[in-house]
Amino acid sequence: MSKDGLNYLVTNRIPRVAATLAMGWLSHIDNKWIAKTLITAWRLVSDLDLSESAKRDFKSLHDCFTRELRPGSRTFTASETSIASPSDGYVVGAGRLRAGQMMQAKGQYFELKDLLGDGEHSQPFIDGHYVTLRLSATMYHRFHAPADLDLTEVRYFSGDVWNVNPPTLARIPRLYCKNERAMLRCNLRDGTPLAIVPVAAILVASIRLHALPERLHLRYRGANPLSCQATYSCGDELGWFEHGSTIIVFTPPGFDIDGAITLGTRVNAGEPLFRRAIKAKYTN
Repeated sequence: MSKDGLNYLVTNRIPRVAATLAMGWLSHIDNKWIAKTLITAWRLVSDLDLSESAKRDFKSLHDCFTRELRPGSRTFTASETSIASPSDGYVVGAGRLRAGQMMQAKGQYFELKDLLGDGEHSQPFIDGHYVTLRLSATMYHRFHAPADLDLTEVRYFSGDVWNVNPPTLARIPRLYCKNERAMLRCNLRDGTPLAIVPVAAILVASIRLHALPERLHLRYRGANPLSCQATYSCGDELGWFEHGSTIIVFTPPGFDIDGAITLGTRVNAGEPLFRRAIKAKYTN
């Protein structure tokens, strides 16, 4: 069996939801000695780097997962001509939406309306562009406003928790449409629509947004969609994952993907993802 095949079996053919809930329980144990032991073990088997963390002592593993960074660690510059990366991550997908379809992996496509919930929400982005960022477990897990914007609605989709690594993306059709996720419906200051979609994965099934009092997780049974009116400046924190996973950003026609964005590239929050190709204001 290939290494990718073994990875797929080990990380997916276990009780995914049960494992995710168990991880949530373990990570929230509020004991600094347990936290120190777990974090030490984590550092031994990973590339966990806490040099940018705002603090070094953590009360729980969750506290480390959702750590804040020292001021100045990430730089956002507001611009009418660009949209920044909302988070750290590896670029695992980028391109143009063709007739409302986007690529998940080589030879695999899915309908944008299935990801966002319906055709109405996907319509502004038909023939637009997208960038998919995968956050590894050791990365900074908070995400930010990629431009000056208004958040007008959140749609939450409870779902599965498949791993989102390349071996699984190549084997499970429409994976992003099956996993737990949220769709953040936003408008730039000139009315241009923008969609940000955090997608959960195994051991990573909880999304927290500052604009909502509710924590969005597998056991959430509240209202959906969730109306909200929140205004953010570029770089303001939108929320965080309880661990780490994937964020997809969608723009309408009129933007191009920044020339530095290529598959496999690691980007940090605040670095450019898109450049405005035309200066005309958006009209729907």
